[in-house]
Amino acid sequence: MSESGDWLKRGAPSLGDMEAMAEEAYARLPDEFRALCGNLVIRVEDFPTDEVLKEMEAESPFDLLGLFQGIGLAQGYETVAGVLPNMIFLYRRPILDYWAENEETLGDIVTHVLVHEIGHHFGLSDDDMERIEEEADR
Repeated sequence: MSESGDWLKRGAPSLGDMEAMAEEAYARLPDEFRALCGNLVIRVEDFPTDEVLKEMEAESPFDLLGLFQGIGLAQGYETVAGVLPNMIFLYRRPILDYWAENEETLGDIVTHVLVHEIGHHFGLSDDDMERIEEEADR
């Protein structure tokens, strides 16, 4: 079957498919970058909750591709008792919408969202995050 024929039997990646993609992307990130996060949990949801949309002042459920919630090691994560694990939420439908409108691969978008959600939370520069993404591609 030709490559274009393969698409005839494919659907959009499920929540589980995208979660596996995100876990693989996270595993490729540099160790020192992952160390910022503590025990990170990656969750994939179709859309952000109404509460998150309101808090982030989003105009549409498609405005957010991901969100970091938690406290990093630099902010004392390991010293705070009873704190939930750090979490990254990836929003499947907005990511798929972005993918459909751009020339990037889905894997590159997922990696980009992961790196930027973690990086912005810890105050990394765009140059730092770009370097981390390049290291993940090796």
